[in-house]
Amino acid sequence: MAGATAILPARGGSKRIPRKNIKAFCGRPMIAWPIAAALQSGAFARVVVSTDDAEIAAVARGLGAEVPFVRDARLADDFADTKSVIADAVARLGLADDAVACCLYPTAAFAGPDDLRNGVAALAEPGVRWVMSVAEYATPVQRSYRIDGGRLVPNTPDAMAKRSQDLEPVYFDAGQFYCARVATWRDAASPMWDRPKPVVLAKGRVVDIDTPEDWALAELVVRFLKDRGG
Repeated sequence: MAGATAILPARGGSKRIPRKNIKAFCGRPMIAWPIAAALQSGAFARVVVSTDDAEIAAVARGLGAEVPFVRDARLADDFADTKSVIADAVARLGLADDAVACCLYPTAAFAGPDDLRNGVAALAEPGVRWVMSVAEYATPVQRSYRIDGGRLVPNTPDAMAKRSQDLEPVYFDAGQFYCARVATWRDAASPMWDRPKPVVLAKGRVVDIDTPEDWALAELVVRFLKDRGG
């Protein structure tokens, strides 16, 4: 789908990790990683950054992305949701309803060009409205516990005696990207978790970067993968 558009929602007001979208990550601004992956994938006609921040805009342009508009402040606070931000972007870009738009997070340091190509291509399959990057839980969630009265209680008692290989794999949203057609982004009745097609990322290649500790771990993972040639 050569007409697909990658949209990176990169606001300036990150609280837990200040300026995280352009903070140095393994020697480059964080946003450089997903922009490079999008450009290298060949899956997108445009790579666009939606931001309210002049410094982020300048960095993004220097990395080869477009910043054709300034995001409204009401969509750049702590309560703005991803779907509304992307719906705003596709409207500002004048994209047709059947065009493909992928939300690629500015901290998506683990989304590679192949992953993005697979995400865009999956929308050509009949009945696919959403595509989501996911990863498998490292341990069976069926064997998870809750604390009740100071004691551990299994959440799924019937699974406790089963072998790990007999339990169904369970996946989580990897927080790297979502793809859909523009009409779907605009559809308030179609949430991103509505039976999406998965793009499964390898175990150990995903870190949800919310805290400084997450950031440090993510850098270690990237350096390890680079040392391995991954």
